[in-house]
Amino acid sequence: MPTLTTRDDVEIFYKDWGSGRPVVFLHGWPLNADAWEDQMKRVADHGFRGIAHDRRGHGRSGQPWGGYDFDTFADDLNDLITTLDLRDVTLVAHSMGGGELARYIGRHGTGRISKALLLSAIPPLMLKTDSNPEGVPAEVFETIRNGMLNERSQFWKDFAPAFFGANRPGNKVTQGNLDAYWFMAMHQSIKAGVDCVTAFAETDFTEDLKKSDVPTLFVHGDDDQIVPLDATSRKAAQIVPNATLKVYEGGSHGITAVPGEKERFNQDLLDFLQS
Repeated sequence: MPTLTTRDDVEIFYKDWGSGRPVVFLHGWPLNADAWEDQMKRVADHGFRGIAHDRRGHGRSGQPWGGYDFDTFADDLNDLITTLDLRDVTLVAHSMGGGELARYIGRHGTGRISKALLLSAIPPLMLKTDSNPEGVPAEVFETIRNGMLNERSQFWKDFAPAFFGANRPGNKVTQGNLDAYWFMAMHQSIKAGVDCVTAFAETDFTEDLKKSDVPTLFVHGDDDQIVPLDATSRKAAQIVPNATLKVYEGGSHGITAVPGEKERFNQDLLDFLQS
């Protein structure tokens, strides 16, 4: 398995498929690079190089006790990009990965980046505050942390339906979607899981978004039960210069996997890469 060692000696697993202009995929929480396999094959089949890594504490990467903050995640991404000497990169990020993408640009700039796509992403801020009344109340994040600490296996089974919209009438979510989610979640360390909730709830990416100067596409479902559209992508698309927002009517948080939603996103991704 290909791995790299970060500047602080953490082993990071990654997949590297195809050849051509690189497309680096950043997964959501509590998933890993496997969540992007459909999209990685799609881009590799169309002349691009698809790359995805397991974030520290997730999947096959190392599970250190610390470093579960967005400065560290962005620096890990920079280690990947520089180690592989990637240039003219399109970054594609889901959910928590959107924060990783934004903070990478905030800390490392866009010298190696040509485009960015953020799907169901958390920037600029998830937490409900006086200035962000559309956000998610703090007690929701506390309930998530407690659910993981009390019995994480059952918590992931209970959490998955809302992630994919399986609790909505007429949904097309498969048992396979739910099982794959649980399987990936159980390969995240509990320390990473709990710390990441605090990080993605409380980190403000507004200043990072302002530093972007590359074409950027936001894609978000208007029935996302995990990351509310009005608190995140609708605002972020107004902050990032040269940004476009595409809203999927009835779209869930797990757009990359749900039949129907997945095929639409795959085509939008390919169109964006080829534009």
